[in-house]
Amino acid sequence: MTPALTLRERSETEASRLPPLLAHAEQLAGTVLLGDHGRRRAGLGDDFWQYRPAQHGDSRRLIDHRRSARGDQQFVREREWQIAQSVMLWVDQGASMRFASDKSVPQKQERARLLALAIAILLVRGGERVGLTGTRLPPRRGNAQIIRLAEAWTEDADADYEPPEHRAMVPYARAVFVSDFLGDLSEVETALTKAADRGVRGVLLQVLDPSEELFPFQGRTIFESVGGTVRHETLKAGELRGRYLERLAERKAKLQELCHVTGWQLGLHHTNDSAQSALLWLYRALDGGRR
Repeated sequence: MTPALTLRERSETEASRLPPLLAHAEQLAGTVLLGDHGRRRAGLGDDFWQYRPAQHGDSRRLIDHRRSARGDQQFVREREWQIAQSVMLWVDQGASMRFASDKSVPQKQERARLLALAIAILLVRGGERVGLTGTRLPPRRGNAQIIRLAEAWTEDADADYEPPEHRAMVPYARAVFVSDFLGDLSEVETALTKAADRGVRGVLLQVLDPSEELFPFQGRTIFESVGGTVRHETLKAGELRGRYLERLAERKAKLQELCHVTGWQLGLHHTNDSAQSALLWLYRALDGGRR
């Protein structure tokens, strides 16, 4: 088979996965009632919101001289936010995300992509710009951007764990990282630190299979990574449960600490739980991050 035919067949296979993902994400997004959230954030609106102390880089024309005359400090008059905000998305495409312990639950990757695309749909409907972290797909509005995101998320990485993309972070934007976060946490720390340095706040959503929380294994068990790079056989799997759960708890605590230091939020979703409840939490977490 020629390389051209191989590429064509792969492209057709990936394209065939696109409509179901889009349809499912649209349906999921439609179940979330947004209501009137007020979208209260400083920006280029007409209505007064609050005063704040003037900062380095503020234009002199923004200073409210009447308020500043009351003391020795200069104040800026901020107005209601009426401009679209950029939200950058990263979904782990690593092989570990293609794990499902049972046919009754979706793969972690399937659920992660669904939630990310659904939140993108909600944000675009709210007039905001969405895109990928990095330089491949800068934040834009519109349904065409949703299709581009869905296409990007049909691509799988070969490595077991994919590090978060943290290049070209838009200053003062928001971000959503969706992963199992079972890989090298130093990469996550680097990404969040760089984001915080640019004023970016966001959400980490950890997606886990229920078996990864419970570790229900007993007796002879062969553990093998989805990518096939790691393999471990044991005759007494039950004896590993305590150490495994301890290390998982330590990892969650580290993620929580990173979020606390950088001003991000951490969420946890199990693939056997409702996607709707996860999407609603994700939207509210982002909405709270505006303030």
